[in-house]
Amino acid sequence: MGKTEIIVTIILFNLFFILFLIGIVVFIKQYKLKKKEHEDKLQHQQREHQQELLTTQLEIQTQTMQYIGREIHDNIGQKLTLASLYTQQLAYENKAPHINESIENISTIINDSLSELRQLSKSLTDDSIEQNPIAELLEEECKKINELKKCSVHFLYIPKIELQSYQIKSILLRITQEFLQNSIKHSNCKNIKVTFKKNNGFIELQLEDDGKGFDTIKMQSNGIGLLNMKKRAEIIGGTYVFESSIDKGTKLTIKIPH
Repeated sequence: MGKTEIIVTIILFNLFFILFLIGIVVFIKQYKLKKKEHEDKLQHQQREHQQELLTTQLEIQTQTMQYIGREIHDNIGQKLTLASLYTQQLAYENKAPHINESIENISTIINDSLSELRQLSKSLTDDSIEQNPIAELLEEECKKINELKKCSVHFLYIPKIELQSYQIKSILLRITQEFLQNSIKHSNCKNIKVTFKKNNGFIELQLEDDGKGFDTIKMQSNGIGLLNMKKRAEIIGGTYVFESSIDKGTKLTIKIPH
């Protein structure tokens, strides 16, 4: 074999080796790309599955509450009404004053229980989340907290933000309720600000108090309420940003594509 042939052989060998290396690199890149696509697909399917589970759960929960509410109204409520009428009849027919007083006390207890059950029945069968705009639901929660006179809740919103999804409205309302309750119980705050607006293609719910705050790192291990709010936000495709520091209050921001 001549010198030229050796050189050509070495060049061809190096060329094939380089092509072999390029093939390996291309194969690895394609493998990683397909792996990422597969993982993204699995994550997408998981999110869809979670959304379907949540929707089903909410539907079952709503139907169950409505069923219990109707049973309270139609069954237990009617029996208590009948018991109240019996006690009134006994009080009318009985001539002993000391017994009449006991009967009247029983009647009062029955009527109070009946009133409370009717309130419970009404709340269980209430479909206000489905029928009312989300801004009105949030505003009503703020009014309820203001009526407690423990702190001042300020509600700021841009009118006419339309949300048709019961699921999204329900989750935003529950997150707001939990934040408000936590602030009242734990933060010693004087003011809470609830802001609901549309910003750059997102619906943004911002909850903020001026309370004592806390160390978020220490709370990560046992903050079940915070974890629940985060999961709820993620299920409806939202981003969740929670900020708090000692003596500087607490702030929660939820953003949902819209």
